[in-house]
Amino acid sequence: MSPHPSIEVAVIMRRERLDNRWQPWRWALAEVVPNEAAFGALPRLLFKSADEERWLHPGFAVALFKDDAEGYLLNATTPAPCWFVLWRMDDEASAAGGPMARPVMVSLSYHDAGRWLDAQETVEQVPAPAGVIAWMREFAEAHHTHEPRRRQRPQSFKGLQDRFGNPATVSTEKKFGGGGEKGRD
Repeated sequence: MSPHPSIEVAVIMRRERLDNRWQPWRWALAEVVPNEAAFGALPRLLFKSADEERWLHPGFAVALFKDDAEGYLLNATTPAPCWFVLWRMDDEASAAGGPMARPVMVSLSYHDAGRWLDAQETVEQVPAPAGVIAWMREFAEAHHTHEPRRRQRPQSFKGLQDRFGNPATVSTEKKFGGGGEKGRD
């Protein structure tokens, strides 16, 4: 048993036909649903038509961690809280008759999604249900600690730098040209 609160979910990926001769199909995240034992452990086809397929990928645990409470709170306080799903293309031949999109991780944290995007991963989002949002918000509010604001030093103590970041100096002496009326006739 995990010491972290968690829920089990399944991811549904949608394969849709495109009117494009270079890429006839496109994969996209369809939804995240509660996992059920009847789903089994392997991906399976839920629906198939000439223009669309829906594939169920079961068995993803979404755990909440105390040190990521800020990421959950950021998600919970947005106008549209959501699931974040990282998925990759599996280029090996699959039951889909070609490359298949395979979900890798599911999270409710903005920080997780940001790290995945920074790593150039494919991340999509779908709305999370109200019950999951309430569960996440309650956890986030119980474990989030606001960092104390640090005193900002007055700008007068900040060292001067030129536009390249090198130390700069200020002088009141004129270095070039027109210094006065000396030497003029």
